[in-house]
Amino acid sequence: MLGAAQDQLAPIRLSGHTLDKATKAKVTLENYYSNLIAQNVERQQRLAKLEETLREEGLTEIQKQEKRQQHAIKETEFLRLKRSRLGVEDFEPLKVIGRGAFGEVRLVQKKDTGHVYAMKILRKADMLEKEQVAHVRAERDILAEADHQWVVKMYYSFQDPVNLYLIMEFLPGGDMMTLLMKRDTLSEECTQFYIAETALAIDSIHKLGFIHRDIKPDNLLLDARGHIKLSDFGLCTGLKKSHRTDFYRDLSQAKPSDFAPSNPMDSKRRAESWKKNRRALAYSTVGTPDYIAPEVFMQTGYGSACDWWSLGVIMYEMLIGYPPFCSENPQETYRKVMNWRETLIFPPEVPISEDARQTILRFCCEADRRAGSQRGLDDLKSYNFFRGVDWEHIRERPAAISVNIRSIDDTSNFDEFPDVDLKIPSAPEPPKEGDVSTYKDWVFINYTFKRFEGLTQRGVLPSHMKK
Repeated sequence: MLGAAQDQLAPIRLSGHTLDKATKAKVTLENYYSNLIAQNVERQQRLAKLEETLREEGLTEIQKQEKRQQHAIKETEFLRLKRSRLGVEDFEPLKVIGRGAFGEVRLVQKKDTGHVYAMKILRKADMLEKEQVAHVRAERDILAEADHQWVVKMYYSFQDPVNLYLIMEFLPGGDMMTLLMKRDTLSEECTQFYIAETALAIDSIHKLGFIHRDIKPDNLLLDARGHIKLSDFGLCTGLKKSHRTDFYRDLSQAKPSDFAPSNPMDSKRRAESWKKNRRALAYSTVGTPDYIAPEVFMQTGYGSACDWWSLGVIMYEMLIGYPPFCSENPQETYRKVMNWRETLIFPPEVPISEDARQTILRFCCEADRRAGSQRGLDDLKSYNFFRGVDWEHIRERPAAISVNIRSIDDTSNFDEFPDVDLKIPSAPEPPKEGDVSTYKDWVFINYTFKRFEGLTQRGVLPSHMKK
């Protein structure tokens, strides 16, 4: 009898599978109700924005009522389309335009509207194995939140058992990395334009509470008019959860004394070496530490000032032809970044103005006195290098270098990937319940997103973008 009572009091041991299913159920319920609340808030915000627009336009009461009815129809359509499942079968693949360590980017056309997008495909298994879940979650959350002219717009995100998908606006101008590789160096006038626009983009995301942490030419995209938009927020931090990453774990543990100094190269050889290795680094899992601020490596804490350091490195590269700390390998680059006081050198054979030199040194310096770190754009507006910049209307003015776009699906500003199968891989049959591979799939819950404008606008394409 006593033994039976003891058996009843014994703690219940739950398997890892059971605990995982309980966690999944809890997260599913929490997300379901939080999404309902968020959808209602967003709907009220759209209605308030409409009413504000109606007041500003000075319409008659009949005209206002017509606008309200049109808005109500859009809201109804949005709810209907939001419930519909979106998948790869809704898009026609046109071309592969990018390849990364964990997936690729394809130019696709939505079958029902004919609109062209960039589809970023990320393999779930790789995300889990390489501990990239926080990165991809950060990117999806931030792109959903940051509806801004300086940030690449995301219209949809969804998933299947194998992949995650981000459907983003296609920016046909390519990226700054490709432009710099074509041009070698830029004039100070062109550099002023691109650095000013990138500064505006950085300032805008800082005001939203984000730190990008990965500002580099690869992530500066050019739209059809040649203006800049920020992309690739996988290492971004600051939204809801920290979205912190172990991406730099190995390098941050290294010490400068661990690495022997390399032989110095003259500027021409450095530029040639940089170009030779640059494309491979862009597609590798290692990446390049060339643009990363020293405080990011030190694990002693850092703030938004790290993005301004990166801007200084990019400015140097635009004018000189290669970034200031470039080396034969990432370890040596890391050593140079950490010893920037000695290694940040301007080659005499590539002359630049004193205003440009001083501006770079204001970005690439101690974090607490760095340009942009105290007053954002106001720090920059007083510099001689930015004299004449129309900060308020720069995006409406012609770009420093015009982009020639022949059609809505023109990919001439992107790399060629002729060896890649164009067909989007279809997902296999969903794994059976209890399969080990399904245990952690719930970490991608609530990944789906549909933007109101994307589902409710069937608008006509601009004339310069038609085929």
